[in-house]
Amino acid sequence: MPRKLDLRTGRTVWQAYRAAKVPTQALTRDIKTDVLIVGMGISGAMIAEALTAAGRQVVLIDRRGPLLGSTAATTALVQFEIDQPLTKLSAMIGRQKAEQAWRRSRLAVGNLTASIEELGIRCDMVRRPSLYLAGNELNAGDLREEAELRRRAGLHARYLTHSELAEQFGIDRDGAIQSHDNLSLDPRKLTAGLLLKAAERKARFYAPVEATSFEDGKDDVVVQTREGPTITAGHVVLATGYELSDRVPASTHQVISTWAIATKPQPRAIWPQAALIWEASDPYLYMRATADGRVICGGEDEEFTDEAKRDALIGEKTARIATKLGALFPHIDTNPEFAWTGSFGTTTTGLPIIGAVPRHPRLLAIMGYGGNGITFSRIAAEIIATALDGQTDCDADLFAF
Repeated sequence: MPRKLDLRTGRTVWQAYRAAKVPTQALTRDIKTDVLIVGMGISGAMIAEALTAAGRQVVLIDRRGPLLGSTAATTALVQFEIDQPLTKLSAMIGRQKAEQAWRRSRLAVGNLTASIEELGIRCDMVRRPSLYLAGNELNAGDLREEAELRRRAGLHARYLTHSELAEQFGIDRDGAIQSHDNLSLDPRKLTAGLLLKAAERKARFYAPVEATSFEDGKDDVVVQTREGPTITAGHVVLATGYELSDRVPASTHQVISTWAIATKPQPRAIWPQAALIWEASDPYLYMRATADGRVICGGEDEEFTDEAKRDALIGEKTARIATKLGALFPHIDTNPEFAWTGSFGTTTTGLPIIGAVPRHPRLLAIMGYGGNGITFSRIAAEIIATALDGQTDCDADLFAF
């Protein structure tokens, strides 16, 4: 049974834009299905789309409803660059595995782009370059080394000197790494689009429905719900963000709180190419622009304690973020029209954990999204769809429990 947590507080910028309504129904009787997905956020939606495309019978449940959890709190910088730099990840898990993880992340963003275009989902998706700025964790020399390591791994990266960064982007930092073909998008519109595509293929959505226990046997899993009826499924996928079931081991998993702001629309003030920006600092700052020219900026991450303490810091943390944004871009109006806080799960390596729960082969879980939630959700959808097809994804071991 998962611990219940408030995934976000405040008013998120995505509430300014209308996402398509996803119809749900009440669960009034016992049902059976091939796959049950617990969670109707971005990861549940991606998995539902992938599994229904493969012809599987899918049911989704959520104790809140579609798009109402942490998906609405994401700032949606969809990058292949993993939170853990390639130099640091190589020291943790070995260079070969680290390069493999980075290349898979790069592939996932490309596959997601192609999928959104093929499905015709309107979610304000735009390809963007990204800038990784020198900071207190990696200085200019460290970034040169990081860029070189990425190039050797087959990942295009260009190091920008202080003068190049100032000339091309108007940013005063010692250096940066420039990458390409990352994405900015509206996460609620994407999630709704994926769920509706799954619905076209006969996926069923029940909400609000809360799973209270999972009894897995040789051939199926019986899920008891708080509402009374049971759901019997061949497999269950737990896509519940950082609200983990007690069946899921969490020894390498921790919860982090983050804070974010969004300004009024000011398209003429946006920096060149509306590049996604983040920095090699702790705590680090990250920012992007929306389709109508708002600046979304977040950071000030720290280990989660409890909702009350996290929420009490909204004013202080968002004021600090606005000050940092103003220092980087003095011409931008940093006054927040939206300010919010949310929490996400991460792991010691920065890589997600995806796959069958130990000793429970019919129970699959995704956890540890870190700052790459949407990218890692795409990887999870690919790995899980392959596993349920009786095959083994070539990178499954990288992300296994």
